[in-house]
Amino acid sequence: MAKKSKGNRVQVILECTEHKHSGQPGTSRYITVKNKKNTPERLELKKYNDILKKVTVHKEIK
Repeated sequence: MAKKSKGNRVQVILECTEHKHSGQPGTSRYITVKNKKNTPERLELKKYNDILKKVTVHKEIK
């Protein structure tokens, strides 16, 4: 059986940018996987925020 290599895929956490400034308690976070080789910069996606009940920009943290 072939050995599985680790590769360039890493797990990242996306956090809502609008939620921080809204003053409401809690956070909106998503966990996803990205290819470090193809996307070296920080990821930025539009995702649904349950607390604000709308689609907002989520940016990669750490």
